[in-house]
Amino acid sequence: MEQEETYVPDTSVIIEGAVSKMMERGEIRGRIVIPRAVLAELESQANRGMAIGFAGLEEVKRIKELAEKYEVHYEVLGRLPRDREIAMAKRGAIDAIIRELAWELGAVLVTSDRVQAKVAEAMGVRILFIEPRRVERISIEKYFDKDTMSVHLKEGCPPKAKKGLPGRWYFSTIDDHILTSEELEQMANELIEAAKMRRDSFIEIDRRGSTIIQLAGFRIVITRPPLSDGIEITAVKPVVRLELEDYNLPKKLVDRIRERAEGILIAGAPGMGKTTFAQALAEFYSREGRIVKTIESPRDMQLPAEITQYSKTYATSEELHDILLLSRPDYTVFDEMRDSRDFALYTDLRLAGIGMIGVVHATSPIDAIQRFIGRVELGIIPSIIDTVIFIDKGEVAKVYEIRMTVKLPTGLREADLARPVIEVRNFLTGELEYEIYTFGEQTVVIPVRKVKGISIEAKVIRELEKLWPGAKVEIKDGIVNVIVPRSQKKNIGRKIRRVRKLEDRYGISIKISLET
Repeated sequence: MEQEETYVPDTSVIIEGAVSKMMERGEIRGRIVIPRAVLAELESQANRGMAIGFAGLEEVKRIKELAEKYEVHYEVLGRLPRDREIAMAKRGAIDAIIRELAWELGAVLVTSDRVQAKVAEAMGVRILFIEPRRVERISIEKYFDKDTMSVHLKEGCPPKAKKGLPGRWYFSTIDDHILTSEELEQMANELIEAAKMRRDSFIEIDRRGSTIIQLAGFRIVITRPPLSDGIEITAVKPVVRLELEDYNLPKKLVDRIRERAEGILIAGAPGMGKTTFAQALAEFYSREGRIVKTIESPRDMQLPAEITQYSKTYATSEELHDILLLSRPDYTVFDEMRDSRDFALYTDLRLAGIGMIGVVHATSPIDAIQRFIGRVELGIIPSIIDTVIFIDKGEVAKVYEIRMTVKLPTGLREADLARPVIEVRNFLTGELEYEIYTFGEQTVVIPVRKVKGISIEAKVIRELEKLWPGAKVEIKDGIVNVIVPRSQKKNIGRKIRRVRKLEDRYGISIKISLET
């Protein structure tokens, strides 16, 4: 009687779900041995809330059910790995235990890990190598059409989607079917499997309760209890891909971006198109012959191969700092700057002479600058930020330029209060909108228009009313209109010199007329 063949699958092929499919096709019969080391590794991953752990355990469950159905002899054998070996799983400690078991049993090692296959061959272990299968289409794609920005799936709820364009979208229910946890778990496993198979995809983050996947053009977030109150899958896909020319920017701004801007902040509220603009800017610089790299977490920009995309998830700030200083790009796009380490890395690279483009969440353009206050010395800000581009509803809504000067801040009168002041000016009009300076131990951000308004109302108007009691003072379009009562007509000529001094002191225009 011919002896039945024994198969020992490793973790890689179980996570991919390939063994159950081979059993269904009749390619594996006889005896299948699941190593205890595999179960221990999957259990450890699942206990940490990692999606691949759950996917692997589901596959083991299917293998056992199919073994009973097709009369395949099913066993769990081998030693349990030590805690240190589980911790060293990424360096091959678990794979070594699995290879040893296959060698002792004289079994066929089933794997889709090329390194595992090469080492097993060197040991004389027979292998069955399963080429990673490319998943061309995933089930979540059925929820997307050309207008869909993102899809939101949660157990106990119908599938919903955001449709439209950045800043001009609406929320709609796709269909009335209530999603179950089983359906979402199956979909999550499919997404993980696809991310591991496809060359253009990767699992960016897999931690307790959450998994972030970049699957071709989709950015997918999977959350599970206890982090969320149920299984939830959110998939985001860019609906537009623009070039810088599509924004119809003024020539003055394009010239600044091309020739002078080297410390750029792109700011805006979530979903307003910041990353889309940053992507267009990165491609613009690449076409201009500049070396461009990105720092992302997750890596979701759709960029040409010439632009290297680094993941903040897989490297520390120190590693990225060293890599970028040694590779010397002309520009680095830092997408989604969040914590102090991100701002410190942006600052260090900019001060080292690398052009930086930072993307930050902000509800107004001045808020983007304020994110740096307290994280860096105030005097350094103009050296690391020279241009702020605010994106609203997918368009460039405002552009600021940052300058440092020494002067008397607007609204102060004593000459000895002059100090270094950061001026925030509207780049297109040149109008001064904000001043940032230290006052005592406080750092203040002052809207200049309001200061000037208070100065006129509280000081100029009061002084004009002292000159002509009963006069009506109105402010319109930046001009102070004084309507003098006819009874004081004789006093106008004598008091004109005092009016001119007020104009010089406050930088305003005063128009005097008689009451009709």
